[in-house]
Order: sequence, then C-alpha cells, then structure tokens
Amino acid sequence: MNLSPPQKSAPPLSSQRLLALSLALSGLIGCSSPTVQAEPAATSSGPSAAATATANGSANCKAIGDFYWEIGDGKSPIVSGSVGDEYSANKSMKIASASKFVWGAYVLEKIGKNAEPDARTMQALTMRSGLVGFNPIACLLSRTAGSCLTSRSNAEQDPTAVGKFSYGGGHDQKLAVDLGLGGFSAAQMTREVQSYLGGDLGLVYDRPQPAGGMEGTPAGYAGFLRKIINGQLRMKEFLGKDAVCTLPGNCPGALSSPVKEAWHYSLNHWVEDDPRTGDGSYSSPGLMGFYPWISKDKTTYGIVAREKLRANSYWTSVQCGRDIRKAYFTGKAVP
Repeated sequence: MNLSPPQKSAPPLSSQRLLALSLALSGLIGCSSPTVQAEPAATSSGPSAAATATANGSANCKAIGDFYWEIGDGKSPIVSGSVGDEYSANKSMKIASASKFVWGAYVLEKIGKNAEPDARTMQALTMRSGLVGFNPIACLLSRTAGSCLTSRSNAEQDPTAVGKFSYGGGHDQKLAVDLGLGGFSAAQMTREVQSYLGGDLGLVYDRPQPAGGMEGTPAGYAGFLRKIINGQLRMKEFLGKDAVCTLPGNCPGALSSPVKEAWHYSLNHWVEDDPRTGDGSYSSPGLMGFYPWISKDKTTYGIVAREKLRANSYWTSVQCGRDIRKAYFTGKAVP
C-alpha cells in the first residue's frame, strides 16, 4: 500500500492535510471519466445475494460512498456491482499499494520457476531490509527507479532496523535496483513487469516506483488475481510464506505498520490473521481505497475499488471488503 507514512494510528488533522497535498503533488491523484457498470442481477438468496445486499447496505460499505466491487474464482467474476456511478470494472485508477502484490509476483517470476528467493530478496519482500526512510515525495522529478532511490535520503539503510518489519516503499525500490531496473523509466518498468505477468492485464506504472506507482482497472487486477488462483503465477505457492509479525507493541521485531490489527506480512502482501477479526485472507490495500484479496483457501478473490485520497481510505475499504467477503462465504448479509 502506498499508504500514509508508516504509523500505528491515523495522523492528526494537520498531518493529514500535509499528506494529501504532498501526494497530490506526487501524482497520486488522477482524474478520469467515470463509466457506468451495470450490476448483474442477483438471485434472491445465497452467497451472491448476500454479498450484493451487504455492498449496498452494510454500515461499513455505506460509509465509503461510491465504489466498484467484485468477487470471483479462477475462471471469472461471480458477482459484482457498482455502488453509485463513479466506478466500474473498466475504469482506470491509481491502485497505490495494491502495486506491491503485483511487484511481489513479478519478482518470483523473475528469479525463475525453480529458484527460491535469497535472503536479501526475502528481507525486501517482507519489509525488513532496513530501508525505512523512503519518501515518495522526494521522487517528484525522478525519471528512473534508480534516481528515485538515490533522491535525498531514500537509499539510506538503518542498520538497527535490518531484520525488523517497517512498512514503506524503500524495500521494493532498492530491490528494483538490485534486479537491474535502476535505469528503467515508468514505461520500461511496465514493459518489464508485463513481460513476466502478461500484457493482457493492462496494469501500468505511471511512476517508476514498484511499491505504489501502478494504475489499472479492477477488471485488469482481477485477471492478475485469477492468474494467482490458477497457479499461472508462482505467487500462489508463496501466499503467506514466511509471514512476519507487524504490530508494534505486540511484536519485538516490528517498528511501524499502517494496519491497526495484528496481521502478518508475507511476500509483498498482508495476511489478515488477527486473532479477533481475521479470516486468513491475503491482501494488499492501497492508500486511496483499492482493496484486493484472495481467500485463505486460495480459491476466491475479491476487490473493492475506488480512488479517494482521504484519511484512512485504505482502512475503510478493508472494512467494507471484509463485510462483503463474510457475507459471500456465510450466505448472510452483514448489516
């Protein structure tokens, strides 16, 4: 997630205003013409009906305004809909930290079908490489992945943070350079990643930042999730692998996290396994509310898609998405 800077809780109002201004300047805010996606008819009962009723009626989903949502399997969408008329399956939007899931999948394909990630790669993908000071605002004028990394103090490694979880984009930025992409522009990074994951997904970089620089459509991202579920991408076997504890205060090895619950972090994706609220799903919420997930049993995916730079947009999308997921799997609408 190119979420708000690593933190345990939401920043005060003045910090939120500063974050919004900074991210707007960095190009995180984009404008595109909305298209209207017709909501498929739901049956009168069952998982699809429960999910639809929840998307349109749960308190958590009403709280986030307009959004597009979808649940599917390895073949296709099963049920979907647009709440309001601002978003649809085919509307392109900034996906922020949902980019991390894509980057993690790319890295696994890049290193080879029979190769395991080495220790340095694992540290980067589990955000324990010590690159804790990365600031995307410093990359406003950066044309390549390497120049973004070397801008200001982005490349500085904190030796005391090595081996400890600290959420941020520096880990992936350094890994991109280590993989030989330092001289790549956003367009070149797009071609590189598509060459391994498939150009059919339509996921592209608008900034040379692997941790948060992508944009695309919900339909395109759903295709990516289906490739994982179907085993077309190695990420399926690595979902949840070597997950690390992330909640500061609860975990001696955790320095900072934007998630308010006791989730774990695997290879560029979260494991939603909080003892009180978690169901073990794998996810990668983005700053502005793009929330993709794969179920614990690796058979089902879902998306809540929107693009709103507001305090905690990522977390309110998670709450709505979890309601929809629970409704689908239980067959009972969540109020």
